[in-house]
Amino acid sequence: MAMMQEFKEFAMKGNVVDLAVGVIIGGAFGKIVDSLVQDVIMPPIGRIFGGLDFANYYLPLNGQATSMTLVEAKKAGAVLAYGNFLTILLNFIILAFIIFQMVRLMNKARRSAPAAPAPEPVTPEDIVLLREIRDSLQKGAQKNNDLAQ
Repeated sequence: MAMMQEFKEFAMKGNVVDLAVGVIIGGAFGKIVDSLVQDVIMPPIGRIFGGLDFANYYLPLNGQATSMTLVEAKKAGAVLAYGNFLTILLNFIILAFIIFQMVRLMNKARRSAPAAPAPEPVTPEDIVLLREIRDSLQKGAQKNNDLAQ
């Protein structure tokens, strides 16, 4: 039973819950970026490069015809699907850039927000007393030095 209690405490810690929320939002955000790349960015790029779907670019490794779609070429044998790789790479670059911009804006907002001045810490009474004793000892030592001269 003690292990279940430990697990419950671990699972309910703020960091674990925050991580779970981050993973879920990250997954959804990844789908948004995938859609942005495949549905908005890649069609114009494909049009510029001859009107073909970028994901169907491949190099045949088993003598397949290059006029086949990627799915058909894979059925006929091994292919080097560099178009799909380029699409995924572009997804990553866009996602990394967007996350970089978000972190940059958050850091800028943190720096621009005026920090409330920290209240001066209250010195414990025993420290104040020790300082007074030190100061009075120093004054006494100084008086003794003045008298000796």
